[in-house]
Amino acid sequence: MDASIKTDRSRRSLLWIALAPLIPQLLGSVFNIWYNAVAINPLLGNGALHDRFFLTVILYNAIAYPAGVALWLWCLLSLRPVLLQLRDGRFVAPDVLEKSRRRLIHLPWWAAIISAVAWLFCIPVFLISLAQVPGSLDSRLLWHLPISFCISACIAVTNSFFLVELASHRSLFPLFFQNTRPDLMPGVLTLSLRGRGVLWLISTSICPIISLLLLEFAPALPGNDPRWFAIYVSAVGIGFGLCTALMISRLVAKPIDQLRIAAQSVASGKFDVQVPVTRADEFGVLIGEFNHMARELKDKEHLRQTFGLHVGQRAAEEILARDPGLGGVEQDITVMFVDICSFTARAGATSPTEILDVLNEFLRIAVRIVEEQHGGMVNKYLGDGFMALFGVSDGIASHPQSAFDSGREILSALVRLNEDFAAQKRAPIQIGIGIHSGPAIVGSIGSPQRLEFTAIGATVNLASRIESLTKTVGAPLLVTAETLERLKNKADLVSLAPQSVRGVGTPVKVFAFHPDRTG
Repeated sequence: MDASIKTDRSRRSLLWIALAPLIPQLLGSVFNIWYNAVAINPLLGNGALHDRFFLTVILYNAIAYPAGVALWLWCLLSLRPVLLQLRDGRFVAPDVLEKSRRRLIHLPWWAAIISAVAWLFCIPVFLISLAQVPGSLDSRLLWHLPISFCISACIAVTNSFFLVELASHRSLFPLFFQNTRPDLMPGVLTLSLRGRGVLWLISTSICPIISLLLLEFAPALPGNDPRWFAIYVSAVGIGFGLCTALMISRLVAKPIDQLRIAAQSVASGKFDVQVPVTRADEFGVLIGEFNHMARELKDKEHLRQTFGLHVGQRAAEEILARDPGLGGVEQDITVMFVDICSFTARAGATSPTEILDVLNEFLRIAVRIVEEQHGGMVNKYLGDGFMALFGVSDGIASHPQSAFDSGREILSALVRLNEDFAAQKRAPIQIGIGIHSGPAIVGSIGSPQRLEFTAIGATVNLASRIESLTKTVGAPLLVTAETLERLKNKADLVSLAPQSVRGVGTPVKVFAFHPDRTG
């Protein structure tokens, strides 16, 4: 349905553009005829001068109008072969297409030039023709003839330019500039925003302001009240000035409204917005650059989201918020290590696909608990486990409690997950969780070519060793004394004998959490 409408519209596009200058020419002619009847005719009398004037009108219109129409149709019909090829999806030679695009952009200028030449050439033609009549020529004609043709020309030229521009933007630009921006076309002349203002000012000044000034200096017309005459000229000028203003407002206000709506969409995070580029002037440049900016933002947002998926959303936020260079700062954090027990042996007896499914299902649950429910950061995956940091971004002192609550909820979720595995006839999994709080260096480490955002220091090392102790002491979750002293509820934790930890000179006091022993 849309394709048929588009095809039908393309068939009528040249017709609409061909008729666009017709109404301004007719309106200019109506004003000219009225002015001639009221102002010029009384100065001609009923003799040879009168006959010469109307003979000149007939001959000039018989020559000028067909010539202007023929030239205008030639400009339009030269676009028809390319229009038909584009409409049917056929190949168009690049040089032919570029030439047609330039001509399309220049159509309003052609309409204005043809109209201006046809109207303003009347002044010397009529004055020379009347001067050939024997006898003296009324000097008032030297004033009122130029006034008549100048006002009519202003009406016809300005409105022809804007109507042709509106029609071509609506019907032909989307077809001729499907894969390129019209504002990037080289060697074209477009009317700038300032130029539109000047053209509108000319229209509203000549009609009625300048025309009234000319009438003020022109000799009085016999039998005419100059006040009513001035009122009529003013009303006509103001009316056409308003028409021109409405067309300019459409040419200016519409792209501004489109950009405003698109900018609001971008501000709300919708980066897939694109404004149609059907202009070759400054608005085309502005719209084209806005679309380019929106595409760049969309690509960067996609990169940011992809980056967040690989390093973790919270880690990505921290990397983007900090200096991406090497180095870090010392922070008081809580580190949690999670590891699946006997995962190596299980991997040797199970297919890689099943192992991957089991691991992904567990990590999906655990990561959601850590990051979405307790504000932690899964900093890195360690084969069959991961390291999570708490207190890195928010700096809240309760990060030991958040880490402990995360560990407890992971163990609870693991019970439900093992029930699902049992229904699928899969072996259950067991995990070990070690938690320790203390100072660590948080930042980017590595080389200038390859960085990793993480935490390093004795706190991280001890948390890893505590997780390894879970296999030794038979408890799924262990915390150190440094974490325990900052917890709100310590009743569920059981004190164990100090444990020897590799790399630590003195035994470490640890506390165990058994989910099956909590009340």
